Amino acid sequence: MHSFINSGPFEPCPTPFNLAAYVLQAGLGVPDKIALQIMGKTGAERWSYAALTKAVRGIGTGFLEAGLQPGDRVLLRLGSTVDFPLAFLGAIAVGLVPVPTSTQLTQAEITAMAAQIAPACVVAGKDVTLPDLSVPVIDEARLQAWRRNAPCDWEMGSPDRLAYLIFTSGTSGNPRAVMHAHRAVWARRMMWQGWYGLTPEDRLMHAGAFNWTYTLGTGLMDPWSVGATALIPAEDVTPEALPLLLKRHEATMIAAAPGVYRKILNQNEQIVLPKLRHGLTAGEKVSDHIRASWRGAGGGELYEAFGMSECSTFVSASPTTPAKPGALGKPQEGRRVAILGDD
Repeated sequence: MHSFINSGPFEPCPTPFNLAAYVLQAGLGVPDKIALQIMGKTGAERWSYAALTKAVRGIGTGFLEAGLQPGDRVLLRLGSTVDFPLAFLGAIAVGLVPVPTSTQLTQAEITAMAAQIAPACVVAGKDVTLPDLSVPVIDEARLQAWRRNAPCDWEMGSPDRLAYLIFTSGTSGNPRAVMHAHRAVWARRMMWQGWYGLTPEDRLMHAGAFNWTYTLGTGLMDPWSVGATALIPAEDVTPEALPLLLKRHEATMIAAAPGVYRKILNQNEQIVLPKLRHGLTAGEKVSDHIRASWRGAGGGELYEAFGMSECSTFVSASPTTPAKPGALGKPQEGRRVAILGDD
């Protein structure tokens, strides 16, 4: 066995703990600061930390008043709208277990996946395929009305208890629900400096859809956990339009899959982004050509990360620890990475 340990154990997660309360805690000190901007082609929808927290806690109250109990699974069938993170955090706030799923799934696919988790209810967007199961359905109109409810109390408890489930096919090809404890978000702190170089002053644009787990973690939960601003493109924004939005909204960081950088470069030989410090990339291997082209076009450095749905990223490069030529990066501080033999 070859073991690579960057440092000693990471600081343990506090107890009692609630993932949603933790994600929104930094915003308590800056209630009027913009937590989220949904960037359209001509304008932006803005959410302050105060408004975001009120909506999340109101939705938590709505779930409880609908009769759900801590531990119940909530199947999320929501498109790329702000309803997705609000429902996700609102469920976790009161001890429910949200299960995000792709809106592209067929009824047979989502029915089979739902049967694995036995959801107590489904939260569904308009025209999104539902599983063939006899469970209550909460539509977007009802979910949005819950934002105005009185705030729920945070359901505090062991950081080891189940917080949410993410379906992944992994190497098997068959979707399986991966369990994530509340402490999973605490472990993401290893990425703040091991990958991002993230500070409260950052304005981090994630180029993915709201309902993608890469966006959920890197684009939303991590910026909010430090009190930064998250920037998310509206559904009708194409990758080619991102440089203009990056400049208009003074993004200091962009996170995207390599394919997004490729599409931007196909349409833009030069990128003038005076506020942008660097880019982040994950989801697939980034080529040396894209990395060099992005740098040559004026976008700065791209820092890559490698991970898996079960535990997010664990090997990465960062502004303080750039990767050596031919390498992806190194284990983040606090991670233990080992190569195991047949024994």
